[in-house]
Amino acid sequence: MTGIVSSSCGLGAGEAFAGIDAWVFDLDNTLYPEHVNLFAQIDVKIRTYVERLLDLPPEAAYRVQKDYYQRYGTTMRGLMIEHGISPDAFLEFVHDIDHSPVPPDPALGTAISKLRGKKYIFTNGSVAHAEKVAGRLGIAEHFDDIFDIVAAAHMPKPYAETYDKFLGKTGIDPKRSAMFEDLPRNLIVPHDLGMRTVLIVPKGTRQVFREEWELEGDRDPHIDFVTDELATFLDRLGPGGPGAG
Repeated sequence: MTGIVSSSCGLGAGEAFAGIDAWVFDLDNTLYPEHVNLFAQIDVKIRTYVERLLDLPPEAAYRVQKDYYQRYGTTMRGLMIEHGISPDAFLEFVHDIDHSPVPPDPALGTAISKLRGKKYIFTNGSVAHAEKVAGRLGIAEHFDDIFDIVAAAHMPKPYAETYDKFLGKTGIDPKRSAMFEDLPRNLIVPHDLGMRTVLIVPKGTRQVFREEWELEGDRDPHIDFVTDELATFLDRLGPGGPGAG
């Protein structure tokens, strides 16, 4: 059975998640599997935006895009700092994509519905994009709120102040919370805050469509669990599973 690929916290799933009453999920490549490849559309749109803004050929625009992403957390923040762009116009442009590749996931919806407590989407994207993805998946009704890049004052994960804003808005106790992410670096601060951390990896491989630096830290102590199947992992934590009681 897929579900838990590995655990580094020394605890079983039931013990590790006992008492958790807030569940925090990244959006892209976390709530839907990476092989859906939806983010590839956004990646192309970002590169196109950089090409047009800076009048660069595609190869040079790609280098700028990835440099800003690595140094600033998002390409958008790099463009804001280096070139003074309007974040609203950027977000509208890059999230104008075809969301139809995201299939309904009733198993994920059922698993999320069984989790006791509050549930949040915490994304470096926009609310509009998150709502479309959650709608396609059929899971929107299970979430209490969406915390997006606008709510974060355009400061993306993994910056500590962004997590502080999220905690301030939701009022959750990080020591009674769990966070699910596909990027190891975005779980460093949550772990330091006392959250249970779960890294979502592509099914069957850790290396699909990723920059090498993005995967750095995937075996570090700040990653409590690694799974390649979110719905199965969550289903084991709901009522009747190892996290029950």
